[in-house]
Amino acid sequence: MSCNSDTERAAAASASQSSSSPLLTPQDHQSAGAPAAEVAEPPVFDSSSSIVTNSEDNPSPPSTELEIPIVWPPDGKLSLNWIRNLMSVFDWASRNLEPTQLPDVFPVEVFDSLVLCASKILHKEPNCVAIDNLGSESTVVVVGDLHGQLHDLLFLLHDAGFPSENRFFVFNGDYVDRGAWGLESFLILLAWKVFFPRTVYLLRGNHESKYCTSVYGFEKEVVTKYSDRGKHVYRKCLGCFEGLPLASIIGKHVYTAHGGIFRHMPATPKRSKGKKNRKIAFNPEPSSLSIGSFEELNKARRSVLDPPWEGSNLIPGDVLWSDPSMTPGLSPNKERGIGLLWGPDCTDNFLKKFQLKIT
Repeated sequence: MSCNSDTERAAAASASQSSSSPLLTPQDHQSAGAPAAEVAEPPVFDSSSSIVTNSEDNPSPPSTELEIPIVWPPDGKLSLNWIRNLMSVFDWASRNLEPTQLPDVFPVEVFDSLVLCASKILHKEPNCVAIDNLGSESTVVVVGDLHGQLHDLLFLLHDAGFPSENRFFVFNGDYVDRGAWGLESFLILLAWKVFFPRTVYLLRGNHESKYCTSVYGFEKEVVTKYSDRGKHVYRKCLGCFEGLPLASIIGKHVYTAHGGIFRHMPATPKRSKGKKNRKIAFNPEPSSLSIGSFEELNKARRSVLDPPWEGSNLIPGDVLWSDPSMTPGLSPNKERGIGLLWGPDCTDNFLKKFQLKIT
């Protein structure tokens, strides 16, 4: 199960190529004919008008004022009410504040604490997470590209129900770029990951990279919102991206990844003595390509800002950038410049080889 439908190229881009979605202002969210009102104090929280709390699965708390600015819990332990407030504050801020006012509601110090806490959890997870602790009453929600659509994320959580001991979520990457609220969306997911580390899983997409975020808007979004601290926030996000797992297997039979199938990597040729400084670029011939194993996937080095398109660590690029094809066989993805194209026969072989039912 993959969700990689982009048409970007993996070639290096110059800084002047950077293009991004415009950061929306409060006026962009006014309904037709409605005047643009001045930014007011945070309203009293009314659950009947908030999509993040009004559902049978997510009982609404008593009406209360939003807690602004967000404060990190003194004991360092997140609560459901803390996450509810975070979502409601981000929702309100997206409709009432300028992007540059985000630090007023979510200070850098709170950002640092959340990212540090989440990164410690993510970096300990394997490249391919096994989600096996499912009971008879468990449900699993697999989510594709969010691309900074905060309000879609809030609606999804409302509609499907919040994560719980029996409601699992697997987010398949591409949290940022293109949309105006990539940072807020990613932070909400990190909060849920910290609160429910064994029922919320965040996989990496091809946009969780330095290349994509510098070209498709996320870097500009973060620097715009956090101004002189923007580069710091952006670097912390990149470090967190490096820790995101690459794939998952749900209930032993469902494989999910942002891109898809990955190759077998033959042993890397050894350097001759006295040639330590000579770089060896090792790319298997297309005719020798074959499907890799999960042992190889878990041994791959995912802690890279941009998955390499050449060398001995090609599996991360395959998992994040590969595309399905109607042409049988396994071949280099020449259109993207990274990853693979795999045909229906490869899907069948992959499922049979690893006793899977869905990919």
